[in-house]
Amino acid sequence: MRTAYSVETVRAAERALMARLPEGTLMQRAAAGLAAASAEFLGRLRGSRVVLLVGSGDNGGDALYAGARLARRGAGVTAVLLSPDRAHAGGLQALRGAGGRVVTDPGDALGAIGRADLVLDGIVGIGGKGGLRPDARRLAEAAERSHAGIVAVDLPSGVDADTGEVRGAAVRADLTVTFGAYKPGLLIDPGHEYAGAVRLVEIGLELPPDPAVEALQHADVARLLPVPSAESDKYRRGVLGVAAGSARYPGAAVLAV
Repeated sequence: MRTAYSVETVRAAERALMARLPEGTLMQRAAAGLAAASAEFLGRLRGSRVVLLVGSGDNGGDALYAGARLARRGAGVTAVLLSPDRAHAGGLQALRGAGGRVVTDPGDALGAIGRADLVLDGIVGIGGKGGLRPDARRLAEAAERSHAGIVAVDLPSGVDADTGEVRGAAVRADLTVTFGAYKPGLLIDPGHEYAGAVRLVEIGLELPPDPAVEALQHADVARLLPVPSAESDKYRRGVLGVAAGSARYPGAAVLAV
């Protein structure tokens, strides 16, 4: 069973945890998990080319710190800053200290994406609303056209974290690495489709017992199915009801039964 929590609930849990931890601990936990998942996704890290699409919030900071970890392990890492004056200062310093490079010119950015093996989407975090802005959209489209794998940081940029709605352009990820808890937008279409495979990184959040969304997995469905014995008749094996189609449009009902 995958359980998802609203943005408000996740942020409240983050604030409560950050109040008990040294400054920056939570971001480092997220960055470590993101770097590990990215390295596993790539398979071969040394000599690979990684591009970070970095927005102005903590989501961009996660990407920068993860990029620094990947650079220290032998990857060539380039950060594309969408808002150079508002990039996460600590993450930027860590990346440069690890040998990563930074570009702000659109032409250089598109060239780096075209040569990349992996693109990390750190454009917008879980608080983002609406589709991508034009400059971010161009970068996302370039990543989708390239041969690079795309890993979203916490949530694909352009997807509504609470509803899964996509109002405009959004990143289509091969893998989404989310922190602390699943967000509803990762489990609800169309956001679920944009997220690709989803990997949860535990960072120590204490969450309430009543999630906003629950999603059954294959193992959950298997446990719900009755197991027949040698003496079971058709009614003891369970009864299935189908609500589908209509007298005028019976196609869905025919396919379902």
